[in-house]
Amino acid sequence: MIRKNPISDSILVSDYINGKEASLSILINKHQQRLFSFIYSKVQDKDLTEDIFQDTFIKVIRTLKKGNYNEEGKFLPWVMRIAHNLVIDYFRKNNRMPSFKNTDEFDIFSVLHDGSLNAEKKIIQEQIYDDVRELINELPEEQKEVLVMRMYKDMSFKEISENTGVSINTALGRMRYALINMRKLIEKHKIILVD
Repeated sequence: MIRKNPISDSILVSDYINGKEASLSILINKHQQRLFSFIYSKVQDKDLTEDIFQDTFIKVIRTLKKGNYNEEGKFLPWVMRIAHNLVIDYFRKNNRMPSFKNTDEFDIFSVLHDGSLNAEKKIIQEQIYDDVRELINELPEEQKEVLVMRMYKDMSFKEISENTGVSINTALGRMRYALINMRKLIEKHKIILVD
């Protein structure tokens, strides 16, 4: 039965938060097929898809119950993001991909370049890009500026020096501290960078 005026997600979420338990069932039924297909396309296993699907809605329920959901009319993308993160967590926990230890010789950016990507590697790599972007944003402004110029704009330290108005040695120092701080942030946030 198709309704002429289906209830919007934001109303269903609001009703659920206000104690109307049935609203959650409507939300789950409304998005079940799309979410299930999305998860299955990543993991290619029916049982695992069902587990991740259930875990996704457990997280959704916990977040809604805690009042940590801020309604922007984007319920489905938010739920998809939770499912996406759970898929990533699954791949990481099950060591389906090797992880790198953070050493002085380890170059964070070496994991960002990979020619042949299957679907699993691709979503893990997308998560790595997101994680690295968030880490870069936590750096002090001067270090962030040098790191972005060097790693993303492929500028030489001479060009960085000319663009920022600091000596080459200062630019090198900022880059060095940026990488040291990135390592510390990786440890602090327990981020696993995978190939």
